Amino acid sequence: MSNIAHHDYRKLKFGLSINGIGGHMSYWRHPQAPSDASVNIEYYKKQAQLAEKGKFDFVFVADGLYINETSIPQFLNRFEPLTLLSTLAGATERIGLAGTVSTSYSEPFTIARQFASLDQLSGGRAAWNVVTSPLEKSALNYNKTIEEHPDHTKRYRIAAEYVEVVRGLWDSWEDDAFIRNKETGQFFDPEKLHTLHHKGEFFSVQGPLNIGRSRQGQPVVFQAGSSDSGRNLAAQTADAIFTDQRTLQEAQAFYADIKKRAKQYDRNGEELLVLPGAVFIIGETPEDAQQKYEESLQLISIENAISYLGRFFDHHDFWQYGLDEPFPELGDLGKNSFQSTTDRIKLEAKAGGLTLRQVALRSVAPTPHFLGTALQIADGIQEWFDQKGADGFILIPGVYDSLPAFVEQVVPILQERGLFREEYESDTFRGNLGLSYPENRYTSQRALEARSIKHE
Repeated sequence: MSNIAHHDYRKLKFGLSINGIGGHMSYWRHPQAPSDASVNIEYYKKQAQLAEKGKFDFVFVADGLYINETSIPQFLNRFEPLTLLSTLAGATERIGLAGTVSTSYSEPFTIARQFASLDQLSGGRAAWNVVTSPLEKSALNYNKTIEEHPDHTKRYRIAAEYVEVVRGLWDSWEDDAFIRNKETGQFFDPEKLHTLHHKGEFFSVQGPLNIGRSRQGQPVVFQAGSSDSGRNLAAQTADAIFTDQRTLQEAQAFYADIKKRAKQYDRNGEELLVLPGAVFIIGETPEDAQQKYEESLQLISIENAISYLGRFFDHHDFWQYGLDEPFPELGDLGKNSFQSTTDRIKLEAKAGGLTLRQVALRSVAPTPHFLGTALQIADGIQEWFDQKGADGFILIPGVYDSLPAFVEQVVPILQERGLFREEYESDTFRGNLGLSYPENRYTSQRALEARSIKHE
């Protein structure tokens, strides 16, 4: 594939996942890895600046709301996303800034205000990754009982209304509402301020929001979830979806499905970007890349692997089973937590006849999506892209030198093939993603009414 020219109008989109160091929970132990990466602001700045040098579209910060002593090390001590992204906004100029906030344990007005603020101070580069917090014990940190944690279906009903409210609040002010006329003393046009007055199944929010729209209109909305409910929420509300497929065939099926669902909601499927997470390791030779991967596995203990696996299944005690016995039948365990992930784990274990030990190690450090030389990585990315398995990727460096190698070696190959930009196309995140500007609903409504009157 290395000599194939690319003539499609589409361009790859790249995000960089910046959550600690490396592609798995134990990589902080590597001699050349900063062990404090999850709270090292200089490390994050360098990662974001390097991604910007490579013309990446955005950096991506995941999050979670519950930990215990068995949690992943980089989860035990890490920055809250919006605080981190606000700092990175000042350390970068063009790259987008995407962060995760739960719809199950936050309020729409607060989140609308915080992301609108990040959007303003970054010059139109903010994005919100919508999640519903699968872990039941998250409730214990928010003055609730485990029993009050909403089940999977209800969480997504809440999320759909939540996003509707936030987007309504983001339209509180029309783009030209603030006149700021010093001579007349008029600060804003009252006709261009709008109160939401939302009353729904889960939320009652009056508004208006006390901050205006940015140059990109509204922050970009991501959604992370591959269950049926997650797909519907993305198809209905999201600009981009962060997903997880292990093979091109799985990715193609997901891609076709999500684009179809978007059209069912009367949306342009081309404006809903499908961005799988992709771990990558680059070597000078295929053998060198494989060796880097094998060395990373040596940092993982089976105790940590079992604990990591348990978090997907409501911290189920896997020690009650034999490590080298077939992976146990778990019924519906995990259904209300990481449903798409637990379904995949169960299916792969059954199909491959895997033992508990094998499943645990795979859960911590699956074989990277892209493993090999820079040319092989570029070929693999192009194959997924050309074969409609992805519109781009949220890249997860597998080892400490993966990102520099990608920027210095893989990006030029993709640029030469016409697959990836050489310069940023826009001064906003939305513009660089190729997404249309979201007109304020009230401005659009007034325009429609004016046209209707004109034609009467």
